[in-house]
This record gives sequence, structure tokens and C-alpha cells, in this order.
Amino acid sequence: MEAFLKTGKLGPKAVGDDRGTKKAGAGAAPQKRTTAPVPWVEKYRPRSVDDVAHQHEVVAVLKKSLSGHDLPNLLFYGPPGTGKTSTILAAARDLFGADLYRSRILELNASDERGIAVVRQKVKTFAQTTASGKRPDGRPCPPFKIVILDEADSMTRDAQSALRRTMEKEGRSTKFCLICNYVSRIIEPLTSRCAKFRFKPLDRSVLTERLGSIAEKEKLQVEPAAMEALLETSEGDLRKAITTLQSCTQLNPRDDDGFAQVTGEGVLEISGVVPDRWLDALMSACRSNSFEKVQMFVDNFICEGFAMTQLFSQLHNRIVREDALSDKQKSVICETLAVNENRLLDGANEYLQIMDLVTIMMGALNGPEIA
Repeated sequence: MEAFLKTGKLGPKAVGDDRGTKKAGAGAAPQKRTTAPVPWVEKYRPRSVDDVAHQHEVVAVLKKSLSGHDLPNLLFYGPPGTGKTSTILAAARDLFGADLYRSRILELNASDERGIAVVRQKVKTFAQTTASGKRPDGRPCPPFKIVILDEADSMTRDAQSALRRTMEKEGRSTKFCLICNYVSRIIEPLTSRCAKFRFKPLDRSVLTERLGSIAEKEKLQVEPAAMEALLETSEGDLRKAITTLQSCTQLNPRDDDGFAQVTGEGVLEISGVVPDRWLDALMSACRSNSFEKVQMFVDNFICEGFAMTQLFSQLHNRIVREDALSDKQKSVICETLAVNENRLLDGANEYLQIMDLVTIMMGALNGPEIA
């Protein structure tokens, strides 16, 4: 009991036991430290502006600004996964150095509370602090800080209005970088005070090059079908493609040489894409004009656990490209898809929505054709 009160442990290794008080001697084998796994998105994030992929106009302007240590307020907008956050973090690293840049930036994303109170307190307090013009190693450093507001389009209009005043007063000591997907949701007084840069979806060649480089470093054998599936499912989103590639490595064990196989079926399974055979079966069941076959298809599809929104998206692309359907049939089915997807977003039952969809499709495909 006395040993437990002193150490909080029971057993032979508690205080008072000779075996528990012995320390490791000089000849004891050192314990191997295990490092926590790092997501590949962070592991291969660009460390310099030169490493940013594909966004040549943005990189060229930033390089000129960095060379003169004169950075304007920035507004990055574009689709997700195109390098907006990575670009400003790489620019901050080039400006302040690897040791200092974390203390010179304030990064807030959509998961943080960013109402008017946060802008008036946290952002304003950070902006009012002074910054020295030298690094710890004595090299010159820009005498300003950077506030990064990720997903700025989700901020309230009151918070954006308060931010405008802070940008005016603290413009010399603090630079702001707003990152968003939809620039139309940013109020005009903010956009007029920032240099706007649009980030384009990444080309297939850029995605192929980056994914191939990561696969080589991680010892992955990526099949051509798997690479094509990664390009199709990512839709220009490099972050999504890298995350899917990392997830696929868990499906197949590595061989004796340490290589892992990545297959096209594995990529489709990880990304949640509905296989084409299910779309063919859906069209066949609707054309049969048999409610029993349609209901059997829906029951089997629900048991597979696919996402209904993914089915609706793929089915929409299938219907639009279907040459055998008239414009009237396409319009009826696509309108139904839009209504059902909106109901799903409002929390409706998935089974009822897909049943509503397939019954309307059955009537549109088997009714009198209207050109």
C-alpha cells in the first residue's frame, strides 16, 4: 500500500521492490522511438513558392513581391485542393524562414469561430503586436505579420465589415490573406483592398507528375487503370487525389521488397464511386417497366451502402450523354434528380428518394416519346 501511494503503481516494479528500482545500465539496448504517421498531404506540402504546382501567374507575382519584401493584401479563390493554403504558407516560409514563420502568421480556418468578436479581439490583438526586422540568425526579415483567413466566404458580413477596418488601421504592420472558394461571397470593400488571384483546377499532366513522384518515394506500384481512376475521381483536386492514393496503400500488403500495389478497383472502392454495372442495372430495371424489378434493384443497391449523392451525380452525367434519350426525357429525369438531391440535403430518407427517382425514370423511359 505504501508503494502504491508513492508511485501509483502496483506489482513487482513499485517502489520498495529491488527489481523495480534498478535503472537501465550502460549495456542496455536503447528503446526505439516510433514516429507518428504523417498524412501525405502534409508530408508533401510545398515548402517553397517554387514548389507550387501549375499556378504560374500567382507564383510569378509572389516571387516579385517576396524579392522586394513588399507583400500586398491577398485574396486567393478557386476550387478546393488547388494549392491556395499551401501557396501562402510557402510564401511565409520564404519570407520569415523556417524557424520564425510560425510566430509571424495567424491562421484561422472554417473550424474556428470567426464572428465579429473574434475579429475584434484575436485578429485585432495579433495585428497590433510589433514584429522585429531580423531573424534569430541575424538575417533581415520583413517587419510585418500575416493573418490567414481560410474559408473566408463563410464569415458573416458583420465580421467582414469589422475586418475591413482592421485592414485599414494595421496595414503597415500586418498583411491579410483571404482564402475562399466563392469570391462572390466576399464583400466589395474587402475585395477592393486585396490583390485577387484565381487558382485553376490542376491539369491531368500536373496531377500525374505529382502522384508519380509520391508513388516513387513511397514505393508504390500504381497500375495505369489506377492512375486514370485517380485523375477521374479527383477532378483537379490534388489533395483529394493524394489522400485517396494513401488510403489505397492499406488495401494490399507490401511485398518482400517493400512495394505496395495500387489497383483501379481499389481506387474506385476507396473514393466511393458507384461502378458502371450498377448504373447499367438501374437503366435496365427502369426500361423493363416492372415495379418488382425496380424495387429489387433499389433494395440491393441500398444494401451495398453507396452514397445517394454520388449515384445522383454519376447518373446525371450518364443521362446527359445518353444519345438514345430525347430532350424531353432528359429534362424530366434531370429535374427529378435535382429535386431528390435537394431533399437529401434537407435530411430526407434515402430509400424514399431513390424510389421516387426510379419510378419517375420508369415512366419517362417507357411513356410516349416526345421529341
